[in-house]
Amino acid sequence: MPTDVYQSPLSERYASKEMQYIFSPDMKFRTWRRLWIALAETEKELGLPITEEQIEELKAHKDDINYEEAKAREKIVRHDVMSHVYAYGLQCPKAKGIIHLGATSCYVGDNTDIIVMNEALSLVKKKLVNVIKELSEFADSNKAVPTLAFTHFQPAQPTTVGKRATLWTQEFLMDLEDLEYVQSTLKLLGSKGTTGTQASFLELFEGDQEKIDKIDPMIAEKMGFKACYPVSGQTYSRKVDTRVMNILAGIAASAHKMSNDIRLLQHLKEVEEPFEKTQIGSSAMAYKRNPMRSERIASLSRYVMIDALNPAITSATQWFERTLDDSANKRLSIPEGFLAIDGILDLCLNVVDGLVVYPKVINKHLMAELPFMATENIMMDAVKAGGDRQELHEKIRTLSMEAGKNVKENGLDNNLLTLIANDESFNMSEEDLMKTMDPAKYVGRAKEQTEKFIKDVVNPVIESHKDLLGVKAEINV
Repeated sequence: MPTDVYQSPLSERYASKEMQYIFSPDMKFRTWRRLWIALAETEKELGLPITEEQIEELKAHKDDINYEEAKAREKIVRHDVMSHVYAYGLQCPKAKGIIHLGATSCYVGDNTDIIVMNEALSLVKKKLVNVIKELSEFADSNKAVPTLAFTHFQPAQPTTVGKRATLWTQEFLMDLEDLEYVQSTLKLLGSKGTTGTQASFLELFEGDQEKIDKIDPMIAEKMGFKACYPVSGQTYSRKVDTRVMNILAGIAASAHKMSNDIRLLQHLKEVEEPFEKTQIGSSAMAYKRNPMRSERIASLSRYVMIDALNPAITSATQWFERTLDDSANKRLSIPEGFLAIDGILDLCLNVVDGLVVYPKVINKHLMAELPFMATENIMMDAVKAGGDRQELHEKIRTLSMEAGKNVKENGLDNNLLTLIANDESFNMSEEDLMKTMDPAKYVGRAKEQTEKFIKDVVNPVIESHKDLLGVKAEINV
C-alpha cells in the first residue's frame, strides 16, 4: 500500500472486500460489457444485421478486459466510454462495428449504476438481517433481566435488558422494510438515447414502433431486472439515488441510536461492548475500556446521514434532460455511502455478538432507585391495613424528598424504606417493606412483550431470510 498518497479510510479501515469489489472498476467495466452484449443480442433478435458469430466474439472477451489499451485511448479521446468501446473492439474485430450501436454513454453508465446499487443493497440487506437476528438473540437471552429504564436519562419505571434491545431491533426491521420496498422498485434506464426519445432507434429500426417498444423490456430481462423506467431524459431520474441513499441514512440513524445507548450503558458499567485481552483503551490511562466500536458506529453513521443530502440536492438541481454536475458528486457520494454503511453494519454485528451484561451492577443501580418506584405499592398496602390514602401520600412525598436529599446532598444510600418503617402511620416493618423490593414486580409485561415480539415479528422475518444468515464481521482496527 503506498504511503505517499491519500487512501480512503473507508477502503483501508472500514468496508469489507465484498463491498469494495461491488464499487470497483472491474465490476463497472465487466458490467459495461454485459450491457453491450445484451444490447447487441436484443438488436439481433429484433432483426438488425448482427450475427451470432459477433455475439459469441463479444461473449468470449466479456471478462478479460484490456485495461491498458482503454487507458491509452482515453488519454487521446478524453472519453471513458468510447475508450472502452475501442478497447473492446480491438479484442473483437468482427463485432467492433456493432458495439454500442444506437446507444449513448448513459446506456452503460447509468444502467451500471443501477445494477451496482442493486448489488450493494443486497449485501446491505444480508448484513442487516444478521444484525436483526443477533439482536433478537440478545433480547431473548436477557428478556427477564430487570434494569432501570430511563426517560430524559433519569431513572424511570424498570424494564428489562432484553426489552430495551427490542427497541433497537424494531428500528432495524423498519429499515429492512424500507430497503426491500425501494430495491423492489429499482428499474434500469434501458436504452433511450441522448434525450430519452429513442430517436436513434427510430432510425435503426426504420420507424418500427413495435420493435422499439420491445428494446427496453428485452434488455431488462437479460440483465435480471423486471423493467426499465418508462420515461427518462438522457439519464435515469436522480431521484432514484436519493431514495437509495435515504435507506442507508435510515440504517445509520438506527445504528447511531443503538450505539449511543450502548455507550451510555458502558458508562454505567451495566453493559459493555467486546474488549480484547490485548486491546488498549487509552495511551495514558491504562485502566480504561472505552466503547470505541460503538463510538465508531456513531461517527460513521453521522457521515452517512449527512451524505444522503448529496443525491437529494443533485436530484433537485438537474436541468431539463441532462446536466453533468451530477457525475463527480455521484462518484463520491454513492460508493462512499455504501462503503460506510457496510462498515457500520460490520461493527454492529461485532458489537452485538459480544455484548457483555453485568447483572450485579444493574441490580445495584436498580435497588438504589427502586424504593422511590415502590412507593405506590407501599401506599396501597398501608391503605389496605387501614391507613388514609391522602395522608399517606403526603407523608411518602415528604419522606421521599428527605431520602433524595440524603442521596444527593450527603452522598448516602437511599434510606427511604427505613424512614417509612420508622413512621407509625404506615404500620409496616422494614422486613415487610423489603418484600415489595422484587424488581420483577415492576417491569410490567417487558418479558412477555419481548417474547411476543420475537415470536410474532422477528422470527418470521428471520425464517423468510434464512438463506442470508451466517455473516460474521471482521473488524480491521
